[in-house]
Amino acid sequence: MIVRPYQHWFPRLFSWHGAVLSKILFRLSLNLMMAVFAVICFQWYETLGIRLTTAPFSLLGVAIAIFLGFRNSASYARFVEARTLWGGLLIAQRSLLRQAKGALRRDPAAVKEFGDMLMAFSWSLKHQLRGTDSSEDIRRLAPESVRDEVLASPFRTNRLLLCMGAWLADRREEGAISDLLYNGMDANLNELAHILGGCERISNTPIPFAYSLIVHRTVYLFCTLLPFALVADLHYMTPLVSVFISYTFLSLESLAEELEDPFGIAANDLPLDAICNTTERLLSEMSDLSPLPAVHQPDAKFNLI
Repeated sequence: MIVRPYQHWFPRLFSWHGAVLSKILFRLSLNLMMAVFAVICFQWYETLGIRLTTAPFSLLGVAIAIFLGFRNSASYARFVEARTLWGGLLIAQRSLLRQAKGALRRDPAAVKEFGDMLMAFSWSLKHQLRGTDSSEDIRRLAPESVRDEVLASPFRTNRLLLCMGAWLADRREEGAISDLLYNGMDANLNELAHILGGCERISNTPIPFAYSLIVHRTVYLFCTLLPFALVADLHYMTPLVSVFISYTFLSLESLAEELEDPFGIAANDLPLDAICNTTERLLSEMSDLSPLPAVHQPDAKFNLI
């Protein structure tokens, strides 16, 4: 995710990082070449009686704008839901560790073991959603008592959830946690399971391909033929106007594709590394560990976090 201080409106016009222009620059270049071709060949194909007008493009442009608006709304809704789930994850983890520390304040080793499993859960979920290897973070954070069990599982995040449930059951059998507190902590563990399932649903269920495909094809057909409809009225201004209109449609479609998977590593996706780092620092402080992990800093060149 891009992080930057507030910018005045004028320098913001020239912002590059975080914009989708870099992704669609080649496609805009093709549109520019098509517009130049339309200007050069205008006199030739006009003598053949071939002429496009702007009327059908006006109607089609309105339809495309409606479809792109819905497509972007659906993608942004996925982004907002994903961020809400990760916000709920931090709340549930903080509540669980607070409850464990209050009940086991005379057993700091048990509290630390539980806190380590909570921290490993966040990092494991991040790796699961991004399809990366979580082994290094599991070895770094997971307690030795469950490390091998988690590493051997093909579903490591869910296995950590099971290990936390087993830890909670053991403390109940020992009499360290009352039945009332056990029910409260179990409810928070169920919230972790709900968040895990919600993230998996977003990650594994993209927007229906047929819907994305029809929008994709219509946008590109519109942008390809647009110069031939504009050239009769705009002449040498056709390339400028055509590229500007195409930029609007292509950038909206590209942004919708980027936001569709909010757990990726694109500039506008969720900053999962920073969120996991914040969670680890918070839970470490609650467990009275020192020194705390260093604050995750954005990339100095790209302002990415």
